[in-house]
Amino acid sequence: MKTRLYLFVFLIPLFFSCKKQSTYTFENPLDSPRKDEVIVFERSAIADYLEFEEGTLPVFKLPDGDFVPTQVDDLDGDGKWDEAVLVIDFKPSEKLVLEIDFMTEEAYPEFEKRTNLRLGIEQDDGSFMEVDEYEALPCDDGFEIIAQGESVNWENDKIGFRNYFDCRNVKDLFGKRKPEMIIDKIHTTELGDYHKLADWGMDVLHCGSSLGSGGLALLKEDSLYRLGSTDVYSYHKVVEGPLRSVFDLRYEGWDVDGDMLEAVERISIYPGKYWFKSEVTVLGCPEGSQIVTGIVTSHLKREPFQFQANDFQCIGTHDVQSLNNDELGMAVVVPQDEAGKIGRTTDINFFKLGYETVPEKGFSNIISETYYIGQHCESGQPASHYFFAVWGLDKDQWKTEEGFRRYIEEETEKLSSGISVIYEYKYVPGF
Repeated sequence: MKTRLYLFVFLIPLFFSCKKQSTYTFENPLDSPRKDEVIVFERSAIADYLEFEEGTLPVFKLPDGDFVPTQVDDLDGDGKWDEAVLVIDFKPSEKLVLEIDFMTEEAYPEFEKRTNLRLGIEQDDGSFMEVDEYEALPCDDGFEIIAQGESVNWENDKIGFRNYFDCRNVKDLFGKRKPEMIIDKIHTTELGDYHKLADWGMDVLHCGSSLGSGGLALLKEDSLYRLGSTDVYSYHKVVEGPLRSVFDLRYEGWDVDGDMLEAVERISIYPGKYWFKSEVTVLGCPEGSQIVTGIVTSHLKREPFQFQANDFQCIGTHDVQSLNNDELGMAVVVPQDEAGKIGRTTDINFFKLGYETVPEKGFSNIISETYYIGQHCESGQPASHYFFAVWGLDKDQWKTEEGFRRYIEEETEKLSSGISVIYEYKYVPGF
């Protein structure tokens, strides 16, 4: 999702009425195909070269006039778009020339919805109302579930994720067998019990007191401190659209061995990917501390793996470890130059030893049964990683560790080798 922009100008003599035609040439530098390639344009990458009427939005078209799926996002809430997102398929080493046009919001084309985001809060009548912002309840005075599916939920057409919206703050997985969006229906009679296998899929992961599928902690000296049971834990939707959904989880009063920290995790999900991106920013990092992301190991019978994939360090697991008793692969991918300690916690069940945070859920705040990787914590600076998850019932490739690792290699190669983008304009006969 990197772009490189160059300016080329082509002119035709003005012997007749002309109009300016602006195009962008996209080039895949790899000799392999790139399906559902995501390209993100900052506003300046368009506004610095083109004049357009305020209130209009950019959209891209193929030479035959068909629209390329495009989404325009206002990320800072000031009423003006900040980024344009495109999703394109590329053949090996292919160049694509797309024309850019501008349209009003009312006339903007509608594209297939391939990402989704939801926090539903339970109402008095038992229904769930979707909210754009909300603050979770503390566990000081007991434990109460207020959220649909107990969680903030996000998905694309491949897989779904959730983050418990309470003091547990653990990430979990929905395996999917169909590309349809399902999280709006979970915890309702329409979808049924999401813990049981259905035609759409199911909740496939047991988390216990682990970090689940990408939960967060801080490593200080030799101890892990879960990002949970904070004074404030709130959800903020940034954008929800057909090609990208983004939200923030914000924390205040995170007690790390007496240091009170603040943190923000920004999560983004895109179509066609078996991963989401997480950007974690911590304020007040203790000296030498690391931001940690991990994977549950409670049902793991084979050893986890680690390897370098292109510009990234990867840790992962693959085993018959889903709640459907079939194959499940999970991995954390961190930029190689940011990778820190790789380790595995004890498998001791601290809840049974009396360290009870949420008795109703058999949950202890002390982290166990987790394979993890760290990143250097620099106060106020985001640390990015990607969390991958695949389910054997979805696709035969996911039934083997080799198939899963091959996918990680392919995706990290794309993340390491951006699409080249060249802006051009010329004058063509007008009408």
